[in-house]
Amino acid sequence: MVQNRSVVGLNFNYLLLNNTKHTLYLIYNTSLYFSPAVRFQYNQKYGFDQMIPVAANDVAFSTHAVLLTAVLLFQVAIYERGSQSFSKVTTGFITAVWITVAICSFIAFPSKSWLWLISIFNTMQVIMAVIKYVPQAVMNFMRRSTDGFSIGNVLFDFCGGLANYSQMVTQSIDQNSWVNFSGNIGKVLLSLHYVLYPSKKGASIPSSKHKTVTEPLILSPDQPAAANVPVAESV
Repeated sequence: MVQNRSVVGLNFNYLLLNNTKHTLYLIYNTSLYFSPAVRFQYNQKYGFDQMIPVAANDVAFSTHAVLLTAVLLFQVAIYERGSQSFSKVTTGFITAVWITVAICSFIAFPSKSWLWLISIFNTMQVIMAVIKYVPQAVMNFMRRSTDGFSIGNVLFDFCGGLANYSQMVTQSIDQNSWVNFSGNIGKVLLSLHYVLYPSKKGASIPSSKHKTVTEPLILSPDQPAAANVPVAESV
């Protein structure tokens, strides 16, 4: 995208969902890794002989993901984007997510139920992980092209899911306990989602080598079709 100075072909709703999902996952990981209160509540629930299911690499992954998705959203603001914009459905959904975050935080504060609170965040980010590719997949299907969307994203998600799941299995075998899975069900579902879901989406969408399209990706009722809108190459 830096070379092409264009984000045409990359679905903005996917970016917004992805950034929100990783932000929630970052809150979960950093809280469980750094907060003594949250770690104590986890040990109270699952046993003091059980290891905390969040490691430094989980925190690093979440931080890296939030920063890069924020950079992509910034590129949306400064690069050629055609006629595409954030949909009202996605904007409303994201708004509802953060309202839910605020309500749950208000409920958790009096009793200091921090583990319950971040578990809610973890569940929400898994749901968003399942649906985040839908806008991009639909747009690719409508255009019969994946130009502008890096297929490397799908491959990295697939490999990351395998590595994530392998890490949890290794830790459970080492500890001779499978509480690592039940205590971090969000990470389990996230791993399985990355292995099963994105790869199918990437494989089912035909690609195109055309460098231009003959009309904008999204047409507003009062906007005529435009010709030869440049499409960013996959990076």
